[in-house]
Amino acid sequence: MPLWTLQDAWGQRGEQPDTPLQGMSGPRPVVLSGPSGAGKSTLLKRLLQEHSSIFGFSVSHTTRDPRPGEENGKDYYFVTREVMQRDIAAGDFIEHAEFSGNLYGTSKAAVRAVQAMNRICVLDVDLQGVRNIKKTDLRPVYIFEQRLRQRNTETEESLAKRLAAARADMESKPPLTLPPPSGEEPGLFDLIIVNDSLDKAYWALKEALSEEIKKAQATGHS
Repeated sequence: MPLWTLQDAWGQRGEQPDTPLQGMSGPRPVVLSGPSGAGKSTLLKRLLQEHSSIFGFSVSHTTRDPRPGEENGKDYYFVTREVMQRDIAAGDFIEHAEFSGNLYGTSKAAVRAVQAMNRICVLDVDLQGVRNIKKTDLRPVYIFEQRLRQRNTETEESLAKRLAAARADMESKPPLTLPPPSGEEPGLFDLIIVNDSLDKAYWALKEALSEEIKKAQATGHS
């Protein structure tokens, strides 16, 4: 299955919001997701550099130890498993997951901190996180980024492996349910960006967020 049909393949609607995010107001957030190597970090870095007064990155929490050069509150909020499990149980997290024995998650407070500055909050999460966010009333713009092949750097073998991994992920999901012609049943993502050219992918990202950028600029940001 071609990767540009991922929006159809992951078109299941999330559950109805059941975790109200009291106090969530301001510019509409942006959720950016994609497989490892898709280039999300590069696009996010460019977006935040060009529009530093409009976008703000949501800092995630993790129970893993800081790596050399990482700063608490900038790269992650580094907390103990006990503290994070307590806060998850208290409903303080929008989404969370466990990888390699460590917990990762996005707290409501981290998103509020960005929104309090009247900035568009950007969340970089995996597919599990996207599905969890669908259960809240955060209602962000959902964007999936996929790099089909890296020019002159990716072999057919490595591309085939990533295609196989994507297919395996899709096969683990419930049977495909396509949205009706009326469009009342939206897909998991609002936009799929095929990043086979960084400049084109960045243009597509900015174009998709143009209305939100205008709204933020109208509040007085430059």
